[in-house]
Amino acid sequence: MTTTAATPYRLSQISPKSYEHPADRAATAALKQIPFIDAFIKKIFEFGLERAYKQQLMGNGIQIGPNQLPTVWNSYLSCLDTLDMPSTYDLYILQTPSVNAMAFGADKPVIILQSGLVNILEEDELKSVLAHEVGHILSEHVLYRTVLTLLLSIGMSNLPPLGDLPVKAIILALQEWSRASELTCDRAAALVVRDPRIHCRTLMKLAGGSVPGLNVDAFIHQASQYETWDDYADRGLRFFGELGATHPYAVRRVSELMRWIQSGEFDRIMSGNYVRRGQEPPTSAEFERAVNFYSGQFRNLVQETGVGVQQLSRSIGDWLRSQQRGSSRSGSQD
Repeated sequence: MTTTAATPYRLSQISPKSYEHPADRAATAALKQIPFIDAFIKKIFEFGLERAYKQQLMGNGIQIGPNQLPTVWNSYLSCLDTLDMPSTYDLYILQTPSVNAMAFGADKPVIILQSGLVNILEEDELKSVLAHEVGHILSEHVLYRTVLTLLLSIGMSNLPPLGDLPVKAIILALQEWSRASELTCDRAAALVVRDPRIHCRTLMKLAGGSVPGLNVDAFIHQASQYETWDDYADRGLRFFGELGATHPYAVRRVSELMRWIQSGEFDRIMSGNYVRRGQEPPTSAEFERAVNFYSGQFRNLVQETGVGVQQLSRSIGDWLRSQQRGSSRSGSQD
């Protein structure tokens, strides 16, 4: 691994509104307008699914700290310090070939690194991943991301029909929001490592692995052409190709990140000109239009169910109890 050469610095009291992607801001606000989303989330946590899943993750993983992968731990502490985070959150590495990381947990978030990811990244690239996950915590993404992770872990085949309970519709809405939230945290990663090309290298490896000879400049050039590839039909196919995914295509993420860099916002924040916590500006008319767009999308996903909030709450409870009983029976078998 290479060494991250950077003088410690802090973006004191930085608000995520300083760098939040407009799609993230609008999708988050629109998601909150789904009438039964709060009742749904409440039921998810009442049945202890988060606690059980977190215990499974923590029981199978290794906690990183001063005496366990200290280089990774110190890099992580640097991310927390740069974003001026109020707390230190537990950090784990989990043995899996998957190339991923996540922030999980509503009340006490933890960050999970998968070994498949750590094995292919240089130190500065791994730091950009850590910064990305810390960014999710700072932006308060973890509640919805935790719910989405739990729903996906149950499996689509175990979900009830859309007309009975709109869980599948909620998953689609959460996935749409999740893809938007990734764009915000790519910006947080670039701010922490102070070199957008580092995070572009990370995204390149997420797309193509650690094959020798990969050229980040060529990948950035590829991303710059992303929005103009082919005709409208092909662009539509790429859009629908992302449906059902929690992350946008890596090429699109680089395209979005570099467009933001070129806007001058990155340099402005790096110079100390950014919004502090508690000083967030009011929403703009453009933002309201974006919220209305996402609200319409999410509303269309669930409006055909015709399920009232109270009826939905009872249905969720019955469904979760059946899932819990099924898990208990599976766990009691030899």
